[in-house]
Amino acid sequence: MSDSDTPAEGPTRLNTGVAHNARVWNYWIGGKDNYEIDQRVGEHVAGMFPVIREVARADRDFLGRAVRFLAGELGVRQFLDIGTGLPTVDNTHEIAQRVAPDARIVYVDNDPLVLIHARTLLTSTPEGVTDYIDADAHDPAAIVQRAADTLDFERPVAVMMLGILNFVLDTEAAREVVRNVMAAVPSGSFLVLTHPTFDADLGGEGNVPAMAFWNENATPPITARSRADVAAFFEGLDLLDPGLVPCSQWRPDSDSPAVVPQFGAVAVKP
Repeated sequence: MSDSDTPAEGPTRLNTGVAHNARVWNYWIGGKDNYEIDQRVGEHVAGMFPVIREVARADRDFLGRAVRFLAGELGVRQFLDIGTGLPTVDNTHEIAQRVAPDARIVYVDNDPLVLIHARTLLTSTPEGVTDYIDADAHDPAAIVQRAADTLDFERPVAVMMLGILNFVLDTEAAREVVRNVMAAVPSGSFLVLTHPTFDADLGGEGNVPAMAFWNENATPPITARSRADVAAFFEGLDLLDPGLVPCSQWRPDSDSPAVVPQFGAVAVKP
């Protein structure tokens, strides 16, 4: 994407001089909504940590499997997707509404480029609803308040937090985000989460230098966490089988999925 391809003005002026996570992630999964700076930083990180593209694809595939499972097998009709990222193929609403055309989805992000694309591309079926909130994951109260315009918080909601808590650097603050959002949804709601790890048994030790480079050259800053720290996000919730596993191994489509240093899990609020 060149500067002439994208409006210069959004809710805030787009900063195309610094690599941004939403655009670099888009680059890693083969998208075109990114700039030269995103490509350069993305290539450098991939050179340091070659599995990152596999992680990006595994995370995206996990999203599809989790939403199909929730909408299809468990009958979930409401999704709150916090940290949407740039729209691509098979977004949450497309997967959910393919199963249940009346599904209601609220997307949350605070990147101007995401906002521009979301309002254009994230369109609903006639029977369902798709909405977009420009808000920060650090402010769960605002997210819940605005999401209530579209979602019925008396009925179960699937809260999607894929690759977003790693941008809340303080672990206790990240846990508080989860607690506050899940406190607002009723029993029978779900938390769907992925998170990068530095655990060596999953090959995550390369995340440490790669994230250090990222934090010096891109935005927003990021952190990986241990299995124990990621498991703590599910405190008070009941993990569904197979529990907290590499996201590639959560109800996989193949018999022998690769191991990636990115945890994934789905849990229900009792």
